Amino acid sequence: MNSRKHERRLFSQSDGFTVVELIIAILFLAGAGTLFLIQKQNVEAINRDADRKTAINAMYYNLKEVYYVANKSYPRVINSSNLRAMDPALFKDPNGKAVGEQDSNYRYLPSGCNGDVCTGFMLRTTLERESDYIKQNDD
Repeated sequence: MNSRKHERRLFSQSDGFTVVELIIAILFLAGAGTLFLIQKQNVEAINRDADRKTAINAMYYNLKEVYYVANKSYPRVINSSNLRAMDPALFKDPNGKAVGEQDSNYRYLPSGCNGDVCTGFMLRTTLERESDYIKQNDD
């Protein structure tokens, strides 16, 4: 009879979780969720930076290999009408601002200009995870 009482007590103690176990589980899940969100934000920032670099590189190579070859100069402003070989969507930064607009992440800085004809340029974008990304002509 004593063994039966002891047996019943063992089974009755394992019917659920204690408050401490539940708190530990909740804290663990909250910590894992926080870590996931931080990593997700980092990955998204890295992807936006990669998109910015891709756009600057596309502008750079279109200026050097298409526009300059045809005109022997660089334009005072760049847009989809004078860099037609480029995807027009790349002129807008991840925030939707076009190159040359106020607060745009993309900046085109022409140099040595005489009217609309320029001898040089610098393209620059502000990155979230690195220092500014800059491409310029080296003529």
